[in-house]
Amino acid sequence: MPLSTENMPQQIRDFKQALKAQMPDYQSRFEQVSEAMKVEVERIKQEESKGSAIPEFEFADIAESGFSDEQKQQVHRAGCCIVRNTLPAEEVTEHNEALSQYIIDNGYYDHTPTVEDNYFSQLKSDKPQIFGIYWSQAQIWARQHPNMATARRHLNHLWTWQDKGKTFFNPDLEASYADRVRRREPGDATLGLSPHVDSGSIERWIEPHYREVYREVFLGDWQNYEAFHGANRIEVEEYPSPAVCSVFRTFQGWVALTSQGKGDGTLQMVPSTMAMPYMLLRAIQDDVPEEDLCGAAPGRALTVSAKWHPILLEGLVSIPKMNPGDTVWWHPDTIHAVEDKHNGDGYSNVLFIGAAPDCEKNQLFLAKQRTAFLNGESCPDFAPEHHERTYTGRATLDDLSELGKRQMGFE
Repeated sequence: MPLSTENMPQQIRDFKQALKAQMPDYQSRFEQVSEAMKVEVERIKQEESKGSAIPEFEFADIAESGFSDEQKQQVHRAGCCIVRNTLPAEEVTEHNEALSQYIIDNGYYDHTPTVEDNYFSQLKSDKPQIFGIYWSQAQIWARQHPNMATARRHLNHLWTWQDKGKTFFNPDLEASYADRVRRREPGDATLGLSPHVDSGSIERWIEPHYREVYREVFLGDWQNYEAFHGANRIEVEEYPSPAVCSVFRTFQGWVALTSQGKGDGTLQMVPSTMAMPYMLLRAIQDDVPEEDLCGAAPGRALTVSAKWHPILLEGLVSIPKMNPGDTVWWHPDTIHAVEDKHNGDGYSNVLFIGAAPDCEKNQLFLAKQRTAFLNGESCPDFAPEHHERTYTGRATLDDLSELGKRQMGFE
């Protein structure tokens, strides 16, 4: 049944009433998960004091055989990781410079916005930090690079991708998802994003397939919840919005185009998969209004707030220093944010590239995205700015490798 925003307060009240009926000890269950989350926060703080709470791996070490059992456990607990030297640093630097020239030569800065981007609408149009660019040579090069394909294949295999005779997705082939570019200049204070989770907000409680994803949590059996199990993930439905990704991603991610680290206006995360069960059960406690889910709203990111989730904010940490070619990856349920200000000396640039494995949900999206690629239009998930329709140097079908064509669904 399609999602509806009609009488949303009543939908929420009905959900809460039904959930509390099937889990009458919801208060004690939340107390248990709260204690577990406090333990996780202490772990994060201890690991940060020794270096970083975000697991780090060298691409060369995982390229052939993937992640070891110990490494897999690390990612399953943290919900994120860094893969160093995924792409060759010198080539990344060359593409970063070419991307800058592509933006300048095609007059991006002279463009007057005619559509609203609901996600980054607070950014100043005269000094953009997030660029509505999707089809530059640099982005195509990175998305279809064999090393990226290898890294994403191993990341996909961290998930349970088939179970009980059903295959949820193909971990060995990517559906290339066109995302944007971040180029953050020193001193910028316009891009800070408060802690949040993408891929839907209110849907996580009221959408039937999401309820199945979190079935153990909603039955009170949160200890047995498997964040990396693919069942029902492909079927979930999101409220359409320029702020919501409509493909299934095993990991969100980006590749560093420049050196950047803590204080450079970069990424922050709460590296714990315990955070989502905590948020789900927090929203049904008696101090939350009956028609509210801790501020969750259709078509927006799921926000983490000091009012409802103070313990989670204690676990928010900045990623360690990244160098050109390093990649960072986080589970679609992982809380993340962007530092309020870039206090560094150089540009903090990234290409947003996640892992979206081949599956029916993503194939349906590729059909729309192929048309956008051929016409130089914005990715269908984002505001229809269509900057690149007339851009010189935009990537075309001839620039796709055989792997790139398969990833885009041309073959």
